[in-house]
Amino acid sequence: MSGGAIDQLDGLGPASGDDPIRLADFEALALAKLPAGSGAYYSGAANDEVTLRDNVAAFDRWRFVPRIGVEIQGRDASVEVLGRRWPSPFMVAPMALHKLADPAGEVAVARACADRGLVFCLSTVGSATIEEVAATGAACWFQLYVLDDEGRNRELLDRAEASGYEAIVLTMDAPILGRRERDIRTGFARPQEVEYANIRRGSLKRGDTYGDDEFKSSNTWDDLAWVVAHTRLPVVVKGVLHPDDAVRALDLGAAAVDVSNHGGRQLDRSIAAIDALPAVVDAVAGRAPVLMDSGIRRGTDVLTAVALGAQGVMLGRPILWSLAWGGEAGVARAFDLLAAEVHLALGLAGLRSFGDAARDLLERVPG
Repeated sequence: MSGGAIDQLDGLGPASGDDPIRLADFEALALAKLPAGSGAYYSGAANDEVTLRDNVAAFDRWRFVPRIGVEIQGRDASVEVLGRRWPSPFMVAPMALHKLADPAGEVAVARACADRGLVFCLSTVGSATIEEVAATGAACWFQLYVLDDEGRNRELLDRAEASGYEAIVLTMDAPILGRRERDIRTGFARPQEVEYANIRRGSLKRGDTYGDDEFKSSNTWDDLAWVVAHTRLPVVVKGVLHPDDAVRALDLGAAAVDVSNHGGRQLDRSIAAIDALPAVVDAVAGRAPVLMDSGIRRGTDVLTAVALGAQGVMLGRPILWSLAWGGEAGVARAFDLLAAEVHLALGLAGLRSFGDAARDLLERVPG
């Protein structure tokens, strides 16, 4: 993206008055196009959706204390995570069934990532195969839900390694599903033409979220130790909210942790991810990268997370909404809007790079 487009969001302005100009705009546009069940599946969360709302609202509890007198021309939004430098501090979180939004599904999102040098994380319950996503040329991570069958787990890990994936993301906060009442109200069921591409499918299991493969009914530290022992790739533990869990994960061989409450889809009234982040960062004490997801909607959200100690953030629902709105081009627009906001936030905060972001950039306000 040129410096002019970075500094002036006018370069990404709408082609018409109906086009999105911020990530949050994609939701209503997507819901107008999607079947009610698919829209509810993407946008909904557990129970009363308190955590879903708080994930976004929690960012508003932080205020910037920007610096002045800084030369901000030529500022650099890149970050280093797991030994590689990425052009922006955001990546795509693992999410199920992208083909509910667009026939190209995960492949379309991965192509947009490849064009911009961003990480795409494929879910175990994705609707494109490990190999199809790898063929896009994107930098890929693979998210694992642990199955009861160790042989099947090993097969998924081996396929990811063989396809050139760069990390394994082990999700540990979803051994059983939260009660997602929007799905119940709409009677959501996976359309027959949208398949789980990497696991066995057939009779309904766990509310038709996964398919025939049996998922473990608990996720333990033994599972993490097993995954670390059975892959050569770095393992990121996803779903960390308590600082002691972050330390335990690193002690067992995790290469990074992801502070996340699963987008509010598991235990409702869990702490907002951005509120959990500082204590986890303090507990990790620089031993490994800390990522976070859940609630990112603005470039200022990204800057807040990095100032609180995250090395990067994962984007969830806005990517699905942008995919539903405009396919691969819609996802590209979402990425470019957020990248432009990130660069603008850096400059207005008086920073040349994310390496200059620290907690003294922020103050927490009451309420």
